[in-house]
Amino acid sequence: MNELKELTKAEEQVMQLFWKLGKAYVNEVLDQIPEPKPAYNTISTITRILEKKGFIDHEAIGKSHRYFPIVTKREYSKHSLNRLLKGYFSNSYTHMVSFFADEDLSLKDLEEMRVLIENKIQNKKGNE
Repeated sequence: MNELKELTKAEEQVMQLFWKLGKAYVNEVLDQIPEPKPAYNTISTITRILEKKGFIDHEAIGKSHRYFPIVTKREYSKHSLNRLLKGYFSNSYTHMVSFFADEDLSLKDLEEMRVLIENKIQNKKGNE
């Protein structure tokens, strides 16, 4: 996978809608945005920027373009997490988990995290 470019807040909001909708025209994306809605041209411009950055592509349908994601939400989530890890946690998952463990998490959340980690450990041991 090529290195993903950073998205602005507005670009990320529009991208979230493309992930939700799959294939969509600009006006369908605009319909998903709550009031006060931005101008159609604003969403159209952001869509073209997303295409230029390699996040979406389009198919021509008549004189219109229908856009669709080519970067998955999971790919971008992983990219964002790696950026967060490097920028704030010295590239250490241990530091990041320690940070979240120090937050006021519920017992339920902590137990769910423990189960996920224990399952991952068992899977790793099983693959050795």
